[in-house]
Amino acid sequence: LAAAIMKLDPEDGEQIVEYFKTHALLSREKALLQASVRDQKKLLVENGKLKKDIEQLRTQLQDKQRRRTAKALFSPAPPPQTLSPAHTVPVNQPPSPAGATAAVPTNPPPTSSSSRDRRERQSRRRRGERKARPTSDSLSLGAELRLDVSRLDLRVGRILSVRRHPLAEALSVQEVDVGENAPRTVVSKLGGKTHLEELRGGLAVLLCNVKACKLRGVVSQARLLCCSTPDDCTELLVPPTGSTPGDRVTFLNYPG
Repeated sequence: LAAAIMKLDPEDGEQIVEYFKTHALLSREKALLQASVRDQKKLLVENGKLKKDIEQLRTQLQDKQRRRTAKALFSPAPPPQTLSPAHTVPVNQPPSPAGATAAVPTNPPPTSSSSRDRRERQSRRRRGERKARPTSDSLSLGAELRLDVSRLDLRVGRILSVRRHPLAEALSVQEVDVGENAPRTVVSKLGGKTHLEELRGGLAVLLCNVKACKLRGVVSQARLLCCSTPDDCTELLVPPTGSTPGDRVTFLNYPG
Protein backbone atom coordinates (compact mmCIF):
# COMPACT_ATOMS: atom_id res chain seq x y z
CA LEU A 1 0.00 0.00 0.00
CA ALA A 2 2.85 2.40 0.83
CA ALA A 3 4.58 1.71 -2.50
CA ALA A 4 1.33 2.31 -4.39
CA ILE A 5 0.75 5.61 -2.58
CA MET A 6 4.36 6.73 -3.34
CA LYS A 7 3.80 6.01 -7.00
CA LEU A 8 0.53 7.92 -7.10
CA ASP A 9 1.80 10.93 -5.13
CA PRO A 10 5.60 11.06 -4.83
CA GLU A 11 5.58 14.44 -3.05
CA ASP A 12 3.04 13.84 -0.25
CA GLY A 13 3.14 10.04 -0.23
CA GLU A 14 5.19 9.79 2.97
CA GLN A 15 2.82 12.09 4.86
CA ILE A 16 -0.19 10.10 3.71
CA VAL A 17 1.43 6.83 4.84
CA GLU A 18 2.31 8.31 8.24
CA TYR A 19 -1.29 9.53 8.61
CA PHE A 20 -2.65 6.05 7.90
CA LYS A 21 -0.24 4.48 10.42
CA THR A 22 -1.20 6.98 13.13
CA HIS A 23 -4.91 6.44 12.43
CA ALA A 24 -4.48 2.64 12.67
CA LEU A 25 -2.66 2.95 16.02
CA LEU A 26 -5.37 5.23 17.40
CA SER A 27 -8.10 2.81 16.26
CA ARG A 28 -6.34 -0.09 17.99
CA GLU A 29 -5.95 1.87 21.24
CA LYS A 30 -9.60 2.88 21.13
CA ALA A 31 -10.71 -0.75 20.66
CA LEU A 32 -8.54 -1.89 23.59
CA LEU A 33 -9.94 0.88 25.80
CA GLN A 34 -13.54 -0.03 24.95
CA ALA A 35 -12.85 -3.72 25.67
CA SER A 36 -11.37 -2.89 29.09
CA VAL A 37 -14.37 -0.69 29.94
CA ARG A 38 -16.78 -3.50 29.03
CA ASP A 39 -14.82 -5.99 31.16
CA GLN A 40 -14.91 -3.57 34.09
CA LYS A 41 -18.68 -3.17 33.75
CA LYS A 42 -19.13 -6.96 33.68
CA LEU A 43 -17.04 -7.33 36.83
CA LEU A 44 -19.11 -4.67 38.60
CA VAL A 45 -22.34 -6.45 37.63
CA GLU A 46 -21.05 -9.83 38.83
CA ASN A 47 -19.82 -8.28 42.07
CA GLY A 48 -23.25 -6.77 42.69
CA LYS A 49 -24.95 -10.13 42.06
CA LEU A 50 -22.65 -11.87 44.54
CA LYS A 51 -23.37 -9.24 47.18
CA LYS A 52 -27.10 -9.67 46.62
CA ASP A 53 -26.84 -13.48 46.96
CA ILE A 54 -24.84 -13.12 50.19
CA GLU A 55 -27.48 -10.79 51.65
CA GLN A 56 -30.26 -13.24 50.76
CA LEU A 57 -28.41 -16.16 52.36
CA ARG A 58 -27.72 -14.14 55.50
CA THR A 59 -31.40 -13.15 55.72
CA GLN A 60 -32.48 -16.79 55.36
CA LEU A 61 -30.03 -17.86 58.08
CA GLN A 62 -31.34 -15.18 60.44
CA ASP A 63 -34.93 -16.28 59.79
CA LYS A 64 -34.07 -19.90 60.56
CA GLN A 65 -32.39 -18.87 63.81
CA ARG A 66 -35.45 -16.82 64.82
CA ARG A 67 -37.76 -19.77 64.10
CA ARG A 68 -35.61 -22.14 66.15
CA THR A 69 -35.50 -19.70 69.07
CA ALA A 70 -39.27 -19.13 68.96
CA LYS A 71 -39.93 -22.87 68.79
CA ALA A 72 -37.68 -23.51 71.78
CA LEU A 73 -39.32 -20.74 73.84
CA PHE A 74 -42.99 -21.39 73.10
CA SER A 75 -43.08 -25.18 72.78
CA PRO A 76 -45.06 -26.71 75.72
CA ALA A 77 -43.17 -28.82 78.23
CA PRO A 78 -44.03 -32.57 78.24
CA PRO A 79 -46.46 -33.53 81.03
CA PRO A 80 -45.04 -35.60 83.92
CA GLN A 81 -45.70 -39.30 83.68
CA THR A 82 -48.02 -40.52 86.48
CA LEU A 83 -49.53 -43.90 87.08
CA SER A 84 -53.26 -44.10 86.55
CA PRO A 85 -55.31 -45.49 89.48
CA ALA A 86 -56.94 -47.93 87.11
CA HIS A 87 -53.61 -49.71 86.54
CA THR A 88 -52.66 -50.13 90.23
CA VAL A 89 -52.82 -53.59 91.72
CA PRO A 90 -54.60 -53.87 95.11
CA VAL A 91 -52.45 -55.11 97.95
CA ASN A 92 -53.49 -57.41 100.82
CA GLN A 93 -56.79 -58.42 99.25
CA PRO A 94 -58.60 -61.21 101.04
CA PRO A 95 -58.84 -64.42 99.10
CA SER A 96 -61.97 -65.04 97.16
CA PRO A 97 -64.35 -67.75 98.22
CA ALA A 98 -63.38 -69.86 95.20
CA GLY A 99 -59.73 -69.89 96.32
CA ALA A 100 -58.60 -67.78 93.44
CA THR A 101 -55.66 -65.46 93.72
CA ALA A 102 -55.93 -61.67 93.93
CA ALA A 103 -58.03 -60.38 91.07
CA VAL A 104 -56.38 -57.96 88.62
CA PRO A 105 -58.80 -55.33 87.31
CA THR A 106 -59.37 -55.34 83.60
CA ASN A 107 -58.73 -52.31 81.36
CA PRO A 108 -61.70 -49.98 81.03
CA PRO A 109 -63.42 -49.88 77.63
CA PRO A 110 -62.38 -47.06 75.28
CA THR A 111 -64.29 -43.87 75.65
CA SER A 112 -66.79 -42.69 73.09
CA SER A 113 -64.79 -39.50 72.30
CA SER A 114 -61.75 -41.46 71.04
CA SER A 115 -63.94 -43.66 68.82
CA ARG A 116 -65.70 -40.55 67.52
CA ASP A 117 -62.35 -38.95 66.63
CA ARG A 118 -61.25 -42.11 64.87
CA ARG A 119 -64.44 -42.20 62.82
CA GLU A 120 -64.01 -38.55 61.85
CA ARG A 121 -60.43 -39.16 60.70
CA GLN A 122 -61.51 -42.14 58.64
CA SER A 123 -64.34 -40.18 57.03
CA ARG A 124 -61.98 -37.30 56.23
CA ARG A 125 -59.47 -39.74 54.74
CA ARG A 126 -62.20 -41.20 52.54
CA ARG A 127 -63.23 -37.73 51.38
CA GLY A 128 -59.62 -36.77 50.74
CA GLU A 129 -59.70 -33.87 53.21
CA ARG A 130 -56.68 -32.72 55.10
CA LYS A 131 -56.34 -30.42 58.05
CA ALA A 132 -54.97 -27.04 57.15
CA ARG A 133 -51.44 -26.70 58.43
CA PRO A 134 -50.76 -23.46 60.30
CA THR A 135 -48.42 -21.21 58.42
CA SER A 136 -45.36 -20.00 60.25
CA ASP A 137 -45.36 -16.34 61.17
CA SER A 138 -41.63 -16.23 60.66
CA LEU A 139 -42.09 -16.76 56.91
CA SER A 140 -43.60 -13.32 56.67
CA LEU A 141 -40.45 -11.66 58.03
CA GLY A 142 -38.79 -11.42 54.61
CA ALA A 143 -41.95 -11.47 52.53
CA GLU A 144 -42.03 -7.73 51.93
CA LEU A 145 -41.37 -6.94 48.31
CA ARG A 146 -38.60 -4.47 47.58
CA LEU A 147 -38.55 -2.16 44.60
CA ASP A 148 -35.82 -3.19 42.16
CA VAL A 149 -34.98 -0.65 39.45
CA SER A 150 -32.81 -3.24 37.68
CA ARG A 151 -36.00 -4.74 36.24
CA LEU A 152 -36.06 -1.80 33.83
CA ASP A 153 -34.12 -2.54 30.63
CA LEU A 154 -32.46 0.85 30.19
CA ARG A 155 -30.12 1.08 27.21
CA VAL A 156 -28.09 3.72 25.42
CA GLY A 157 -29.29 4.50 21.89
CA ARG A 158 -28.25 6.75 19.04
CA ILE A 159 -30.98 8.71 17.23
CA LEU A 160 -30.53 7.98 13.52
CA SER A 161 -33.41 10.03 12.14
CA VAL A 162 -36.20 12.22 13.47
CA ARG A 163 -39.38 13.55 11.87
CA ARG A 164 -42.69 15.01 12.93
CA HIS A 165 -45.67 12.75 13.40
CA PRO A 166 -47.92 12.92 10.33
CA LEU A 167 -51.10 13.12 12.44
CA ALA A 168 -49.98 15.13 15.50
CA GLU A 169 -47.82 18.24 15.65
CA ALA A 170 -46.87 17.67 19.31
CA LEU A 171 -45.45 14.20 18.57
CA SER A 172 -42.25 13.19 16.83
CA VAL A 173 -41.02 9.88 15.41
CA GLN A 174 -37.40 8.75 15.88
CA GLU A 175 -35.45 5.80 14.53
CA VAL A 176 -33.02 4.78 17.31
CA ASP A 177 -30.10 2.32 17.22
CA VAL A 178 -29.99 0.38 20.53
CA GLY A 179 -27.38 -2.19 19.52
CA GLU A 180 -29.81 -4.61 17.85
CA ASN A 181 -30.01 -5.88 14.29
CA ALA A 182 -32.53 -3.20 13.32
CA PRO A 183 -33.30 0.23 14.79
CA ARG A 184 -36.41 0.77 16.90
CA THR A 185 -39.18 3.21 16.11
CA VAL A 186 -39.96 5.52 19.01
CA VAL A 187 -42.82 8.02 19.27
CA SER A 188 -42.24 10.83 21.78
CA LYS A 189 -43.85 14.11 22.81
CA LEU A 190 -40.87 16.24 21.76
CA GLY A 191 -42.48 17.65 18.64
CA GLY A 192 -43.43 21.02 20.11
CA LYS A 193 -40.80 21.39 22.86
CA THR A 194 -37.40 20.87 21.18
CA HIS A 195 -35.70 21.48 17.85
CA LEU A 196 -35.93 18.12 16.14
CA GLU A 197 -32.85 18.65 13.97
CA GLU A 198 -30.68 18.91 17.08
CA LEU A 199 -31.66 15.39 18.15
CA ARG A 200 -30.30 13.65 15.04
CA GLY A 201 -27.05 11.78 15.78
CA GLY A 202 -27.23 12.32 19.55
CA LEU A 203 -27.22 9.71 22.31
CA ALA A 204 -30.19 9.07 24.59
CA VAL A 205 -31.40 6.63 27.26
CA LEU A 206 -34.35 4.39 26.32
CA LEU A 207 -36.62 2.04 28.25
CA CYS A 208 -36.72 -1.05 26.02
CA ASN A 209 -38.72 -3.70 27.92
CA VAL A 210 -42.12 -2.10 27.35
CA LYS A 211 -45.00 -3.36 25.28
CA ALA A 212 -45.17 -1.87 21.80
CA CYS A 213 -48.21 0.35 21.32
CA LYS A 214 -49.70 2.56 18.62
CA LEU A 215 -49.68 6.32 19.09
CA ARG A 216 -51.87 7.97 16.47
CA GLY A 217 -51.24 5.17 14.00
CA VAL A 218 -47.46 4.75 14.49
CA VAL A 219 -46.13 1.82 16.56
CA SER A 220 -43.71 2.89 19.31
CA GLN A 221 -41.25 0.17 20.40
CA ALA A 222 -39.51 1.96 23.30
CA ARG A 223 -39.65 5.07 25.51
CA LEU A 224 -37.26 8.01 25.53
CA LEU A 225 -36.24 9.24 28.99
CA CYS A 226 -36.33 13.03 29.36
CA CYS A 227 -35.83 15.67 32.04
CA SER A 228 -38.11 18.66 32.55
CA THR A 229 -37.94 21.88 34.55
CA PRO A 230 -40.72 23.96 36.14
CA ASP A 231 -40.51 26.44 33.25
CA ASP A 232 -41.67 23.70 30.82
CA CYS A 233 -38.20 23.06 29.37
CA THR A 234 -37.69 19.43 28.27
CA GLU A 235 -34.37 17.81 27.38
CA LEU A 236 -33.20 14.26 26.71
CA LEU A 237 -31.49 12.32 29.50
CA VAL A 238 -27.83 12.19 28.41
CA PRO A 239 -25.95 8.90 29.04
CA PRO A 240 -22.44 8.82 30.57
CA THR A 241 -19.48 9.90 28.47
CA GLY A 242 -18.01 7.13 26.33
CA SER A 243 -21.27 5.19 26.03
CA THR A 244 -22.08 3.30 22.86
CA PRO A 245 -25.45 2.18 21.48
CA GLY A 246 -26.62 -0.96 23.25
CA ASP A 247 -24.86 -0.32 26.59
CA ARG A 248 -26.96 -1.23 29.65
CA VAL A 249 -27.60 1.54 32.18
CA THR A 250 -27.37 0.23 35.78
CA PHE A 251 -27.65 1.78 39.25
CA LEU A 252 -25.59 1.47 42.42
CA ASN A 253 -26.75 -1.43 44.65
CA TYR A 254 -29.11 -2.55 41.85
CA PRO A 255 -26.85 -4.33 39.31
CA GLY A 256 -29.68 -6.30 37.72
